[in-house]
Formats: sequence, structure tokens, C-alpha cells
Amino acid sequence: MFDRKIKIGVAGLGRAFQLMLPAFLADPRVSLVAAADPRAEASARFRSDFAAETFSSVEEMCARSSADAIYVATPHQFHAENVVAAARAKKHVLVEKPMALDLEDCRRMIEATERAGVFMVVGHSHSFDAPVRRTAELIASGEFGPLRMIGAINYTDFLYRPRRPEELSTESGGGVVFNQAPHQVDVMRLLAGPARSVRAATGAWDPGRPTEGAYGAFISFENGAFASLSYSGYAHFDSDELTGWIAESGYAKDPEKYGAARAVLRGISAADELELKLARNYGGAEATAMQTPSGPRAHQHFGLIVASCEQADLKPTPKGVMIYGDFGRRFEALPEPKVPRVEVMDELCDAIVRRHPPLHDGRWGLATMEVCLAILQSSREGREIGLKHQRGN
Repeated sequence: MFDRKIKIGVAGLGRAFQLMLPAFLADPRVSLVAAADPRAEASARFRSDFAAETFSSVEEMCARSSADAIYVATPHQFHAENVVAAARAKKHVLVEKPMALDLEDCRRMIEATERAGVFMVVGHSHSFDAPVRRTAELIASGEFGPLRMIGAINYTDFLYRPRRPEELSTESGGGVVFNQAPHQVDVMRLLAGPARSVRAATGAWDPGRPTEGAYGAFISFENGAFASLSYSGYAHFDSDELTGWIAESGYAKDPEKYGAARAVLRGISAADELELKLARNYGGAEATAMQTPSGPRAHQHFGLIVASCEQADLKPTPKGVMIYGDFGRRFEALPEPKVPRVEVMDELCDAIVRRHPPLHDGRWGLATMEVCLAILQSSREGREIGLKHQRGN
């Protein structure tokens, strides 16, 4: 047991860190002690906000800082080398999704952390969300018979949020399959177990955003269940309409702001878009480091999900789980979350302090990435792709 707070070093002070920051600030078990980012304004802000050290490189931070764990929130293509650097320095790791851009890098990350005897948690993904976890518990209880089918849809403005150039290049880890599919795939795997095969199609329909903005996937599982996944980031229909206008973050959304994402980008250059992206990151002119949305907080979510068992349909919602049985329906409410993304922090802290192996470890992350890569391959080749690494091998 630690008799002190877990010290966190941050690799990358971009948008992912901005979204994870409320969890770090609200959790008394951790403290932010170090960061590495190439932007001088972000590093200066971090030093001011946390009286913490900043470093010129992730490798230097891992080697010289007092951090117990490194939160890897750098661009996707750097995840593998950053995790390996943390492991060499005997630091535990929380790495953002996607874990990496290919399975070989996933294996390198697993090998490095296991050799060093440190834990790696892959997240945040929405399989951490309490309503999804409660749905998984209800399925596992057997009360409603075996799971047979899952339907999942999410329609967002993802592709029209300000992006760096590489975020619009699939080869560099851009597009919705690398960035958004891990959420849905993680949820499906948590509910249904190891997957067996994938048949999918993807859409890239805007020449000005030349990467995948949509996908549809049919996943078969080893237990006989199957899942249908649909995602669109083209900023038209907003599926938060189906969750009572509670946004993915768990806070209320104003439906009258329809079209705002596309409107911001209308008529601006790629250079202007990059400046806007940087301004919204931690330390930028439009980002407020210590501010979180106001109003009642519900649980985070990732669109509409319905899990069909033989005797009931189960629907996780931002406030609990709706159960539609043979002869009636009922709602199982969950307490309002006090700390955003507390489930991520629980898994990280339990691993470091109590030596509890995390669920979302490197082998979990590798299996999720195999499914995501299979979505891309199936779309390219027009065929079903068999899966070989769903047990993390």
C-alpha cells in the first residue's frame, strides 16, 4: 500500500490530457508532478498550475522525474516508444486509446511493461463507464438468459472538430476507426467476450477530410452472439438526441447548437485549423485548465447500445440501465459520478497500490486493436476477417 499520493507524469499536454484533467484534479489519490510537451505555452501553464517539473522529451521525463506512473497522451504514432521509455524507467503506464497503430507495436509495449514488472492500463474507453459495466454484470448473472445480439450506433461531429494534418490521414492514425472504434469495440468485447470475426465497410465521403468518417461493422463472437456497430462523425444527425441530450462527457448538451462544428471550419485554411486546434488544447488561448462543465453530471456514454439476451433487452444509459423484460420493464439507476472517469482511476490505482492486474491491460488493448484493424482490412478487401489474438496472444 502507498502511504502517499500516486505521482503522475504526463506525456503530451494536448486534447486528450485536457479531457482527462478533471479526473486527475478530482481524485485525491493522485497528483500531477511532471509533464513533457514541445509547446512552451503548455509547459509553462503546467508548471504554473501544478508547481511541477516539465521536460523537453518524454524519455527525459521518464528517466529523471519522480513520477510513479506515466500518462501517455501523445499523438498515436508515438504511443509505443513512449510506453517503452516509461517501462525502461520502471514507471507504470496509463496509455490513451488507440493503444498503437499496429499489432507489432502493441506486442512491443506488452513485452516492455511485463519485462519491467510494471502495469499498463489502456484507456480511457467507454467500456470503463459504470452503466456499461453494470450491463456486463447483468449479462454475466444469467438472470436474462444468454446474450444473443448487440446493436450500437453513434452519430457525432468528430470529423469536423479542429484537427492536425495527421489526424486526417489514416496511415498516421487518423479517422474514426483508429480514434472512435476502440470505444465501441471495447464495449462489445466487455459485454460479449472474445470476438471471432469481422465484416465491415468504411466511408470517406468528404475530399477535404480524406480519412474514414464512418464505418459499419458486423462482429461475431466465440459464444455465438453477434454485434452490429455503426458510427458516423459527419456532423449531421446527433445520436445524443437518443440519450436525452446528455453529451458523451456526461453533461447536458444544447441541441440548438446544431451545425456548430462545421460552421467553425467553414472557409478557413489548414494552417488556421491547426492554430484553432492548438488554441483548444491545454495551455492554449481558448482552453481553461481548471474549468469543467457546469450543471448536473451523468455518466459518460458512447451513443445508443442495446444488448439482447434471450429474456430481456438491456440498454445502458447515462443514468443507469434500462431493462426490458418479457412482461415488464424497469430502470436500475446508478449514483451520479462524483469524479469523472473514476473507473479509470480505480483501475490504475488498484494496479499500482494493491497489485491488482487491470482488466484493460496491454493484452486487452491488443485484442481491441486487432478488431479495429480488421474493420479497415475488411473494408479494403471486401471480405470477412478472422481474428486470432482475442485472448491477448
